[in-house]
Amino acid sequence: MVILVHEMSLMSEILNIVSEDAKQRRFTKVERIDVIVGDLSNVLPDALEMAFFYMQKQGMCLIDDQTELRIIREVAKANCQTCQLEFVPDYRIALCPICQLPNGVLVSGETFKVESYEGKDEHF
Repeated sequence: MVILVHEMSLMSEILNIVSEDAKQRRFTKVERIDVIVGDLSNVLPDALEMAFFYMQKQGMCLIDDQTELRIIREVAKANCQTCQLEFVPDYRIALCPICQLPNGVLVSGETFKVESYEGKDEHF
């Protein structure tokens, strides 16, 4: 099993952040974590998921084998500053398919964040 070090590090940080917040809220278990991953965020969703499964099997933080990771993909979009066309860019430097000028401004696709999580207190 090959897991990229970058995604292992990112998932470790996600779990630490979520667990610290969950502990402050007196949760004893995290049931679901929703993460937004943009197409141009330099994060590989499959590798991030593999890192989660690995850490899940290790029983890290407040997750267990019932905890769900939901990866929400954010499509990359750009707007051309010349012709106002909205298009899907291949790269961060967005070349407009109509004008052929590199003046597209990214409006989505770079996001990488924890959108939300759900937890509960097992004592109640």
